[in-house]
Amino acid sequence: MPIPDKFSEYTSGLSSPICGGFEITPNDATDLASLTRAIILERGGDVAVVLKNGDTVTLPSLAAGVIYPVRVSRVLATGTTATGLKGLI
Repeated sequence: MPIPDKFSEYTSGLSSPICGGFEITPNDATDLASLTRAIILERGGDVAVVLKNGDTVTLPSLAAGVIYPVRVSRVLATGTTATGLKGLI
């Protein structure tokens, strides 16, 4: 029997709780399967990303275990030193 969800009739927004996630493998040429609402890292470091609007930036010295609310379409291998990246949606 599925777990009841009392909030299933509500529309999800950017300030809503995270409902899904996926592993991110940094790649200079391939977009993620889904645009993120946030990212989290297992091991900290720099994360080079392409943001939703197309800007390419390096997010420096991110700490492990922190949820960073960034809309990312691609995580670049070049310039990314953090590991264990997860996309949260």
